Amino acid sequence: METQRFIVFLFASVSYTLKAEKILKEQRIVHKLIPVPRHISSDCGVCLRVTADRRDAVESALQGRVKWEGIVLL
Repeated sequence: METQRFIVFLFASVSYTLKAEKILKEQRIVHKLIPVPRHISSDCGVCLRVTADRRDAVESALQGRVKWEGIVLL
């Protein structure tokens, strides 16, 4: 059985993350708002987690609408 792979999109601020979440909801792209994992950053914050196979869809939906700082494979 193959394990589901996830990635997180990191943003410069919580407001950018919330804007991205709104866009993904509008596009009906399945995602989850989660705290930034400690191994990525010790700062408080939130990020968006999606399955790795949705990366292109998320990038397309956010392109030109909200800037992300990075994408990390979990």
